[in-house]
Order: sequence, then C-alpha cells, then structure tokens
Amino acid sequence: MAKKEMEVVKGLDVERYMGRWYEIASFPSRFQPKNGVDTRATYTLNPDGTVHVLNETWSDGKRGYIEGTAYKADPKSDEAKLKVRFYVPPFLPIIPVTGDYWVLYIDDDYQYALIGQPSRRYLWILSRTPRLDEEIYNQLLDKAKEEGYDVSKLHITPHSDTPPESEDSPKDTKGIWWIKSIFGK
Repeated sequence: MAKKEMEVVKGLDVERYMGRWYEIASFPSRFQPKNGVDTRATYTLNPDGTVHVLNETWSDGKRGYIEGTAYKADPKSDEAKLKVRFYVPPFLPIIPVTGDYWVLYIDDDYQYALIGQPSRRYLWILSRTPRLDEEIYNQLLDKAKEEGYDVSKLHITPHSDTPPESEDSPKDTKGIWWIKSIFGK
C-alpha cells in the first residue's frame, strides 16, 4: 500500500524560523557521529532570501560542524518544502549534496518543529531549547506516526546542562566529522 503524501506547513514565516534550534531526537544518520551530543542547527537569512545553515555537534569533547544553504524547492509554492545543499568534503567543498527539508509541523510560537522528507528515511524533532516537555514530545511523535514514520527509530539526542558555545570548543573538526561519517563512526 502506498503511503499518503505528507502534509507540510503552509505559509512558513522564514524570518521567525531563523535562529538556533536544538535537535531533541532524530533518525540516526551516517552524516552524524553516533556519539554526538548537544547537536543543534543555526539558521541565518541571507540577503538573497536563501538560508545559511550551520549544523554542529560535539563528539568526544570536540566540535564538528558543516555549513550549507537552504532554499525553497518551489519558490511559487507556499508549502514549507525546502532543499538543503551541503558541499562535501567540507574542507574541500567540491561535491554538492542536496536533500529535502520539509517542515511537517511547527507550533504557533515557533518554539518546536517536526522536520522530515518524502522518503521518510530522515526525521528530526527540533526545539528552541535543549529540553522539550514530554507532552509536546509525544504530540510530535503522534504527528510523525500520522505522516507514516516509524518513530521507534528515533534516537534521543543528549544535551548538556549548559550547552557549549561554538567559541568554547577546544578543537574544530570540520572535515574530520565528514570523514568519520563515511565509516559510520
């Protein structure tokens, strides 16, 4: 039986969406270290209307990050179907890798969101804070199930009591993160 087309947010206020989002849970990805903590994304609006994406995670006390660009898949649509492009390897950006980033749900105050993509191989629960109320988390799980996701695959992202700031990192691991991801570490 074919899965129904996912419903996505319509009329996303991109400016309100900008800023820092903490990854509360996600489907494991080969592009992130298995032992990553304090994972977050920071979005900044570019003058041309695209979005600068900075994804960060900490593994063994070291910061890993990758930067990319997000843009509307169809500029004429009011659906929150975005494309995100990263270049790999990050230390020698020559190969573009583009993925779907669909906002499946966002609360009225833009404090938590459910992000997916059409193949249902990736899912993220994001929040403006490193912790999310259990009731809200469960509501997002229910929404993900409605959209055809197997939420048993979700991995809770550990967060420190005091999340690190980028400049507090002892060592930048741009590039190393990507290389390790190829080997699933």
